[in-house]
Amino acid sequence: MRSTNIPLIAAAAATLAAGCASGDADESGENMVGGVQVVTLAEGLANPWSLAFLPDGGILVTERSGQLRVVRDGRLDPEPVSGVPESVYAGQGGLLEVSLHPDYAENGQLYLTYAKAGEQGATTALARATFDGTGLHDVEDIFVADAWATTNLHYGSRLAWAPDGTLFMTVGERNMRNRAQDPGDHAGSIVRLNDDGSVPDDNPFIGQDGFRPEIYSYGHRNPQGLMIHPDTGELWTNEHGPQGGDEVNVVTAGGNYGCP
Repeated sequence: MRSTNIPLIAAAAATLAAGCASGDADESGENMVGGVQVVTLAEGLANPWSLAFLPDGGILVTERSGQLRVVRDGRLDPEPVSGVPESVYAGQGGLLEVSLHPDYAENGQLYLTYAKAGEQGATTALARATFDGTGLHDVEDIFVADAWATTNLHYGSRLAWAPDGTLFMTVGERNMRNRAQDPGDHAGSIVRLNDDGSVPDDNPFIGQDGFRPEIYSYGHRNPQGLMIHPDTGELWTNEHGPQGGDEVNVVTAGGNYGCP
């Protein structure tokens, strides 16, 4: 299932954002872009950011403006999902990632990342909830990154489930690049968590002075692509560089990826 999700996500992300692609129409009137047929699945979404595919064929879609929506049978539900935590919709912030627990079919749990407000500005937060088809219940923040800033840039926020059931999450350096070299700061890192937000016993910096125990790797800028390689099990990420210098990295435990 992991390997088939890659092209589905790429195709659906393009088609949900209706009108973002252009190309030659085939005989049916549908667009062909670079040899790929582009079919509109839903319209009327505001800044769609992330997708999660439900077992019944529905698609959960986050809108960065703060709503979680459902596409069923090719139609967008008119009402957003209720119970979504309030997010800071400014700059690059808002409601960001949505991901299903690996045992979603049994426990109904999903995970959201979002820009969370606080006295020190905003940061990247991870919430867990149960989904009943129309609303979220038992919503709780299980990890709030110590990456507070008054800037509304570089939240990271991507999630990837490892085969062992742990969860990787990216945290951007908040456009304060030197923070990425401070392992006592979550900014500019990839963290690894258990599904309840606790710290796995085998994280690379457990017990080391000056290191946050959640950190798996650091020295990242703004990683907004994250996946487990379907064949090797390696963790891959891509991150945005300043006006160029984008990177794709294979992430190893305890690695420093050099930002700035």
